[in-house]
Amino acid sequence: MSKKISTDKAPKPVGLYPHARKVGNLIFLSGVGPRQAGSGNGDSKVPELDIDSKGNFVNFDFEAQCHAVFKNVRMVLEASGAKWEHLVDVTVFLVDMKRDFNTFNKIYAEYFKDNQPCRTTVAINALPTPIAIELKCIAAIS
Repeated sequence: MSKKISTDKAPKPVGLYPHARKVGNLIFLSGVGPRQAGSGNGDSKVPELDIDSKGNFVNFDFEAQCHAVFKNVRMVLEASGAKWEHLVDVTVFLVDMKRDFNTFNKIYAEYFKDNQPCRTTVAINALPTPIAIELKCIAAIS
């Protein structure tokens, strides 16, 4: 048996799926991005990101997106009965590896200096909303 988990403290999923599923002592998080919860328009507001009518970035702050995605992961974990320290695996999706990897690695080290889950980082062509990062996480609770 598995239990679906959703929370209003994280942005709404962009499709028909829960924020997470609990199976036994494992929590599987769906992809989590930096969009802000409750920002309206399907939770489309991304911190420090403004786009013109042609889809070009007017304002872009990758560091702000990193901090926001970690906050959203924490909100989903808490709604699942888990803590940050319970993370055991993180898959990172970056839209621009060359531009963003070093910045991400620096910020990641701040958040994970004590708990060090396994990690995979991959470059992808695009994400379904105009974000530069998404995390897929697994946590284990006792």
